[in-house]
Amino acid sequence: MVQDGLSRIKEIVDTIRNSVEFINKTDGRRLQFAEIVRQLQLPEKMLIYDCKTRWNSTYEMLTCALKFQDVFPRYRDREPNYDFCPTTEDWEKVSKVCNILKTFWTATHVIPGSDYPTANLYLNEVCRIKVLLDSKVDDEDDFVRSMVQKMKLKFDKYWGECNLLMSIAAILDPRCKMRVINYCFPLLYPSHEVQSNIGKVRQALYDLYDEYVEIHVSGQSGSSSQLLIGSDHPTKSSSSASSSVSHVSGMSEFLTHIATVESVQPVKNELDTYFEDGLLTAADDSTIDIVNLDALKWWKDTTKYKILPKMAADILAIPISTVASEATFSAGTRIGVVSYTG
Repeated sequence: MVQDGLSRIKEIVDTIRNSVEFINKTDGRRLQFAEIVRQLQLPEKMLIYDCKTRWNSTYEMLTCALKFQDVFPRYRDREPNYDFCPTTEDWEKVSKVCNILKTFWTATHVIPGSDYPTANLYLNEVCRIKVLLDSKVDDEDDFVRSMVQKMKLKFDKYWGECNLLMSIAAILDPRCKMRVINYCFPLLYPSHEVQSNIGKVRQALYDLYDEYVEIHVSGQSGSSSQLLIGSDHPTKSSSSASSSVSHVSGMSEFLTHIATVESVQPVKNELDTYFEDGLLTAADDSTIDIVNLDALKWWKDTTKYKILPKMAADILAIPISTVASEATFSAGTRIGVVSYTG
């Protein structure tokens, strides 16, 4: 979707990239550009190179260049060999594209930009992108409208079906719970599909929970039986050995029976309790950074539930994004920065 947006201004992107490279080619050109920056008293002091294969890097170059758009034409008047200057119409198109891509850029920083698992944050970011596309798809500006319509086709094709994993991960965020899909689904899906999709997610959530309950109960039964069998041996006492063995074996049988009966008794549904408790807020614990909450750590620290934390750990720990190979070995967030401090 981002590439669809950038493709609409490909020639302009090349012009701005060539301008940055031209100005930074010699010290004299950089100083001349810096002088104009000082005269205009601009707070920004740097132009940013981009990496052509990374759209977020190109976005940052464009947003930076926008801040210097008044400098480029003045620089052209002083430098006769500079013929890459974008026009006023070019800057207007760049501004429109960047206003749309900003939401995508923000999402890329929210999802992989944290030092904790962010699967629970994904649904809200996707929802923000959908709201943006819906608001621009019928824009009065022909340039914006035609660009967004192409982007929205891809979004609807990819996100047309309800994503169960993304939704369950968001629900397991104690700040969101079921409220998050009640809020996001009417924005993501057609009105006639909303309740159906909410029902699918809820059913999948409870089915998954039932599997964890079954594992938990079978584990407890096995442990109890093993413990009781291991303790089934005669004890030394003043009575005869035969009466001692009979007494202990009878008690073991009884305790084994009780353990089996207790293990299959209906367990209070922790999901119901989780939902009944309401949403986690800053008022519940002043020591919690509610905005930057690490949901996985919250589940690890909670002592109220026995089964749900295991389920939450498996879901929330699923990687929700990938990292480009060249970014893995990059020591900085930008490919190149040139400062104009005079």
